[in-house]
Amino acid sequence: MVFSSILFIFYFLPLTLLLYYAGPSRLRNLVLLVMSLAFYSWGEPVYVSIMLFSTIFDYGNGLAIEKCLSSGRKRAARAVLLLSVAGNLGILGFFKYSNFFIETVNAAGGTDFPLLELSLPIGISFYTFQTMSYTIDVYLGQARAQKNLVQFGAYVAMFPQLVAGPIVKYKDISGQLADRNVTAERFSYGISRFITGLSKKVLLANNIGMVWEQISGGNLAGLSAAEAWIGAAAFSFQIYFDFSGYSDMAIGLGELFGFHFQENFNYPYRSKSMTEFWRRWHISLGTWFREYVYIPLGGSRKGMKRQLRNLLIVWCLTGLWHGASWNFLVWGLYFGVFLTAEKLFLLRRLEALPGWVSHAYCLIFVAVSWVIFAFDSMADVCTYVKSMFGLGSGGWIGEAALYYGETWGVFFVVCALCSLGIFKMKRAFLPVLFAASICFLAGGTYNPFLYFRF
Repeated sequence: MVFSSILFIFYFLPLTLLLYYAGPSRLRNLVLLVMSLAFYSWGEPVYVSIMLFSTIFDYGNGLAIEKCLSSGRKRAARAVLLLSVAGNLGILGFFKYSNFFIETVNAAGGTDFPLLELSLPIGISFYTFQTMSYTIDVYLGQARAQKNLVQFGAYVAMFPQLVAGPIVKYKDISGQLADRNVTAERFSYGISRFITGLSKKVLLANNIGMVWEQISGGNLAGLSAAEAWIGAAAFSFQIYFDFSGYSDMAIGLGELFGFHFQENFNYPYRSKSMTEFWRRWHISLGTWFREYVYIPLGGSRKGMKRQLRNLLIVWCLTGLWHGASWNFLVWGLYFGVFLTAEKLFLLRRLEALPGWVSHAYCLIFVAVSWVIFAFDSMADVCTYVKSMFGLGSGGWIGEAALYYGETWGVFFVVCALCSLGIFKMKRAFLPVLFAASICFLAGGTYNPFLYFRF
């Protein structure tokens, strides 16, 4: 079940809100937990057991860590924390990276080990990071262990942010699990935010995504440079409106149930450097890696060499978090190299340039990064990038590029204005946007969520 569906909007969500507010407030976390499990089971009836195990596993680990710390047994608490981290990474690694490891071994050694018949549980990359953040925060004394299993289960399984974030750290939401209020103003804001995200997803991402599907599904070597750049721009818009739209819907749904989630996007295509881009893109993931990986590795406290090493480690892990294939590792290293170069010298030079030059630099190299991100095969990535720079057989400008310019040019301008925040959704337009989104959902079939595969 996805947020941008008739089933969710007109059946699941109204029923959940009715059950949530009709009963006593002490049962609200239980209602939220049960309905979240139903939401997850709709698409993953088998793998809900994995999420339940992760929930119970770290619920017990949190209690054990706090008990050890309260009795002065810090080494025992550390051992439990390591068990928690190893358990979560083991679950994530088995389901997400087993076949990648087998394929790599087969390719390197000429072996023929069979692949495992595994599908990736939806949202596993998100909820394992959340439960790990919980046990780490308890160990560091930044959060108290949760003694109420229902409250902890509601935190892990909460359907608004379960399958594609934002990644919610326990210490940021623990107080809201025990006590939260929903005012008419917050409820209204939640509805507005949900509709904003829905329209970004359905009206913008789904439509511009069809351009990318058409271009990337053809002869990559035969693309003209102009057509290849049109495709890269289309995917850049699609992934932004898809993921930021989902985050908007998640934040809006959280408000409907009394929760305030961290913002996940802040107009990243306004950025004038790669460093700024990653302060504005998928903010909850960047914050998680900074707090739980980069800073524990030493951050910037132990000299420039260690800082650069830490940056590259974090970006390798960021790439692999997104997916189990070489293109994601290359994608992470791509950003790691740019951020390292900006840290060393490039950022100072960019700041000395006119703003439009540094802005163009960022947009061009981010667009190239999305090409690496979009394809499963590095061979396809190389072929496509060659076409982008006029090294394919299609030349610089072909008839297809002119066709896309004539038929989609205005829509690209609309996407650009919305992505830069020049044109923002006004409340007066929300009913129209909602009605248009429902019409598209009722009549359309192309409705993927790109980040569901992570």
